[in-house]
Amino acid sequence: MLAEPNTAVIDCGGVGYKLTISSTTFSQLPPLNRDNPPKVKLFTHLAVREDAVELYGFHSSEEHSSFKMLISVSGVGPKAAMSILSIMTPEKFALAVISEDSKALAKAPGVGAKTAARIVLELRDKLAKEFSDSSSVSGKSKIETVQIQSKGKISEAQDALLVLGYTRAEAMAALKDIDPSDELEVIIRKSLAKLIKQ
Repeated sequence: MLAEPNTAVIDCGGVGYKLTISSTTFSQLPPLNRDNPPKVKLFTHLAVREDAVELYGFHSSEEHSSFKMLISVSGVGPKAAMSILSIMTPEKFALAVISEDSKALAKAPGVGAKTAARIVLELRDKLAKEFSDSSSVSGKSKIETVQIQSKGKISEAQDALLVLGYTRAEAMAALKDIDPSDELEVIIRKSLAKLIKQ
């Protein structure tokens, strides 16, 4: 095995396969020892285009699954998918989508705000369902985290206003027309400003 930040060459039965990998996968690979090359197992995806055939490699089945979900979104190709998976783990990717944090996705090189918003729109329900269907112990802890995240910033802001003594109707009216992509603190501050003016 030879590996660089975006590429790994795996010797499989005497044949070297060049795979494009994410920074996340690269960080999980064992140190290279030319005298005694380490054995690794990568999940792969073969992308066939008119002008190229390219192999993509993933350290975990979760990352592989996230990649396949990403390229299923219209306008998202393998490069953009790998870019996202290079800046966040599959778990963080899922949480970003379910909590509708498109800004986190847009931080990936080559991924614009519109593409990030489309990813959230197309994958949010699918990812939320996958987490809720999970029955493993580790899955349960993930579900609890996701349920907290998936309430969304507007819902969290509403809860904060209720704690401050406002009625649900007042909180909902104050949060109407507020941009949900703002930071939670900003949403609460804006809604409080509207309530104070009333």
